[in-house]
Amino acid sequence: MFDTIKEKVANNIRLSREEGIYLYTKCDFLDLAALARQRKISLTEDKVYFNVNCHINLSNVCISRCKFCAFGVDPDHPSAYLMSREEAFAYGSKYVDSGITEFHIVSAMHPDMPFEYYLEIVSDFYKHYPKIHIQAFTAVEIVHFAKIANKSVREILTELKTAGLGSIPGGGAEILNDNIRNQLCPKKATSAEWLEVHKIAHELNIKTNCTMLYGHVESIEDRIDHMITIRELQDIAPGFQSFIPLPFLPSNTGLTEIKRSSAVEDLRTIAVARLMLDNIEHIKAFWIMLTLPIAQIALDFGADDVDGTVIEEKIMHAADVETEKGISKSRMIDLIKEAGYKPCERDTLYNIVRTF
Repeated sequence: MFDTIKEKVANNIRLSREEGIYLYTKCDFLDLAALARQRKISLTEDKVYFNVNCHINLSNVCISRCKFCAFGVDPDHPSAYLMSREEAFAYGSKYVDSGITEFHIVSAMHPDMPFEYYLEIVSDFYKHYPKIHIQAFTAVEIVHFAKIANKSVREILTELKTAGLGSIPGGGAEILNDNIRNQLCPKKATSAEWLEVHKIAHELNIKTNCTMLYGHVESIEDRIDHMITIRELQDIAPGFQSFIPLPFLPSNTGLTEIKRSSAVEDLRTIAVARLMLDNIEHIKAFWIMLTLPIAQIALDFGADDVDGTVIEEKIMHAADVETEKGISKSRMIDLIKEAGYKPCERDTLYNIVRTF
């Protein structure tokens, strides 16, 4: 089967579900890497993208309380916090002079905060820093906003776009299988709701990303089906910029008995994603979750993006991830060069700011 897959990749022919499962379960590891790297080079040459961004996590108080999440807590938890509108603005403003090109704003699904709170935060940043892109609120947050505001998803997205929203991150996809979602996150948006948010966003010319949380209770088949579902949406309503595989981090979650995926599995997942998602240009090795060394190696397994400087990430670090909460731009450049690639600072929409 490998020779058939190799020929298909060389001729830009879409891979089937069965071929995806083969790549995951039977394909030689280094053969897979070579194939994914070939595909990456054909799309983005030797470029590796990063951006200079600031993560703002507004609150960790969440009604969803997903089993795989170490970040969300109940309102009476000792570590519970909620940024006021003023605190959120002050926090993001601290980093403007460091050269950030993106405010990355996500939150938990707070039981009491109205939609206007989130809308005003976007508006505040946009009015004061109109040249800094605002990527904010996952699809599950958008569904939550629609419910608490008694509005349609289209109305919510339109209001956010008018306020200054530039794009939407890819979180909340987890695995797009409702049997799995009912086990792990029954209070959160369904697969269809997640997909609908992204479809409507694309129709409104709001670019988005997409993710997959893997390494918990799902099967290899579930992962491939997830990629195919995303691929199909991109066919009918294009707008996904990058795909971000996220390994499940079991520490401090409701699934601590699960062993964290190996580096080999993480790299295989990135390579398979590069080959299966033929209509999504960028595959991101999210260094916060993978660690910097594995993210470097991932560049030889088809990834062409390592996310950004981040500054201070809280959600993944709640699961005791051992990476730093942010790194400098100069260090990011060095890491990409060490791996043998050309660092390209990008903005959120993949316009190149500067090549190093």
